[in-house]
Amino acid sequence: MSHFQFHLDHTDANSMARVGRWDTPHGTVETPAFMPVGTRGSVKGVWPHQLREVGAQMILANTYHLALRPGEKVVKELGGLHRFMNWDGPILTDSGGFQIFSLAELRQLDNDKVVFKSHVDGSLLELTPARAMQIQEDLGADCIMCLDECPPHDAPVSRLEEAVDRTTRWAQLCRDSHQRDDQALFGIVQGATNPKLRERSAEGLLPLEFPGYAVGGLSVGEAPEEMYTTLDVTTPMLPENKPRYLMGVGRPIDIIEGVLRGIDLFDCVMPTRNARNATAFTSQGKIKMRNLKHQTDTGPLDPECDCPTCTDYSRGFMRHLFTVGEMLGPMLLSVHNLAFYQKVVRELKTAIMANAGMEYRAEFLARTSGSS
Repeated sequence: MSHFQFHLDHTDANSMARVGRWDTPHGTVETPAFMPVGTRGSVKGVWPHQLREVGAQMILANTYHLALRPGEKVVKELGGLHRFMNWDGPILTDSGGFQIFSLAELRQLDNDKVVFKSHVDGSLLELTPARAMQIQEDLGADCIMCLDECPPHDAPVSRLEEAVDRTTRWAQLCRDSHQRDDQALFGIVQGATNPKLRERSAEGLLPLEFPGYAVGGLSVGEAPEEMYTTLDVTTPMLPENKPRYLMGVGRPIDIIEGVLRGIDLFDCVMPTRNARNATAFTSQGKIKMRNLKHQTDTGPLDPECDCPTCTDYSRGFMRHLFTVGEMLGPMLLSVHNLAFYQKVVRELKTAIMANAGMEYRAEFLARTSGSS
């Protein structure tokens, strides 16, 4: 894995928060980092150059969706994900494991494989550990994930145990199948909010010596406090000298809480999904752009933001776009929300270097507790 090196530059004196650098074949990711989600090869409504402009370093794409359309062989023939998406920075692909949870009504699962009935045309997509590796190798992302099982957080303990053990078996098979040394394969710790099962999962995965580890199975319906206490237990089990990735999380405060507990990488559809639903994340809290109070507001969306949306457009104009259904509204708001997430991570990084991560959390909560 000479293509990948993780450098730990500083750990906050008052928390587990840390600042580091992760070298990949397509550039260095400064951590902590938030990855915008481009599920089907595109971050919805945002040009790749805009992602760069707002500070995104690494983006995520989805194995399940790309395997269905256009198919991994097509992506490979078109030059791999980087050329396909016109993104020259690092890319991460998930394995399809989350769809075992989110598309439970469309799949059949056993110890060897998961078979999905396509939500597009009803065709069958079979994923085994080896097949998940082959798809991700053809896609060509820098960081790829083991096939895992993400169960509901409130499943019976016996069901959670089954998922943990299956995830461990599949991780071994994924490692044995993976061929490309220019891809970092991450293991995924499961176990819902059960501390003993988190320990059981970590103990099964650590001997496999993956170059990085993810915490899966959170942000699937559990309360935020349960997520945080699970991270309190889980993160200390993971190697200090390797990147740690919290999958599918989340709200800005969840990212801050995760960083304070030693997490390095995050991804979530929330900034762009909320933008399409006319909700802005700002330094003053959430703003609902359809509210009448914004109709004649000449001020920027967020006076503390220097993104193109806030620099060039008023709240009144933004409200107008959403009121009449103009597609520019979700596009502009997606750019802003992604810029806000990147700004939070940059500010948090600065605070960690000053051993002030906990103070930053308190200040953030005080600033953003409102909504309008």
